[in-house]
Amino acid sequence: MTTTATLRRRLGQTGPEVFPIALGCMGMSGMYGATDDAESLATIHAAIDAGVNLLDTGDFYGMGRNEMLIGRALRFGRDEVLLSVKFGAQRGPNGAWLGYDARPAAVKTALAYSLKRLGVEYIDIYRPSRLDPSVPIEDTVGAIAEMVKAGYVRHIGLSEVGPETIRRAAAVHPIVDLQIEYALVSRMPEAKIFSVLDELGIGATTYGALSRGLLSGSQPAAAGDFRANLPRFTGDNLARNRQLVARIKEIAGGKGITQVQLAVAWVLAKRSSIVPVIGARTRAQLAESLGALEVKLSAEEIAEIEAAVPAEAVAGTRYDGNQMRMLDSEK
Repeated sequence: MTTTATLRRRLGQTGPEVFPIALGCMGMSGMYGATDDAESLATIHAAIDAGVNLLDTGDFYGMGRNEMLIGRALRFGRDEVLLSVKFGAQRGPNGAWLGYDARPAAVKTALAYSLKRLGVEYIDIYRPSRLDPSVPIEDTVGAIAEMVKAGYVRHIGLSEVGPETIRRAAAVHPIVDLQIEYALVSRMPEAKIFSVLDELGIGATTYGALSRGLLSGSQPAAAGDFRANLPRFTGDNLARNRQLVARIKEIAGGKGITQVQLAVAWVLAKRSSIVPVIGARTRAQLAESLGALEVKLSAEEIAEIEAAVPAEAVAGTRYDGNQMRMLDSEK
């Protein structure tokens, strides 16, 4: 098996070297229904044992619960991993989304609470979860840069922003990576964003390789599963998308792998600057996704897959209409 050292990818020109797959921890604290802390902790530890050294979270995942969970997992192993934390999303006690706050004072306050919940002295990559339309990105990044200088943050990242915002942010301080959705059926970054990242020497940590479980055949069932309101999982859209999933399953079966492994392997093969963030909630899901590292796709195979599952064939947008209008990355 290929060694971890050989597999590692650098996040941009100025970022750290990381395992080619990162673990996204959002689903361990809600969003997809009931959770199991014991299994979540076991999954985090299994990921670290396998060589995964980048864990992704947000201070609003479970309203701080996700950070506390990770803090428990890393009580005796902080030096083994890098922590990527998103901030800025505002939520009410009932879970309602209330907007974003990326003012400089809010940046530093959110950071202070994250450090306490995680039980760490610094965060490796700190990033606004979205662009706050009322705050210039220069002010937000400038505040994080102050925290870098003070030693509380090591690197600065971005999330779901477009080319102009990326350029403005990078003019203030080096950016190591952009976190954005990218999958066989979510290929928007190919149009304008990836070229800007290449130009500026910025990496990408991409989420949604399975389009929130759509490509694995998963569907919302449990109470509290936010996917029940996503366009790709509702009504006629879901019926049409199941046809795409069947096509992916057929292609994967022909290669002797699962559709999950095909979807993740496709992302890994597209660009060496990409590190897919996999939202595994169980050790079994983690093991299946890590199996994608053994899948090698040629340029011809990639072209065949994309021809069989064209991005424009997916029915429905990746978020609901209101959220899509708010995304700077979609402008």
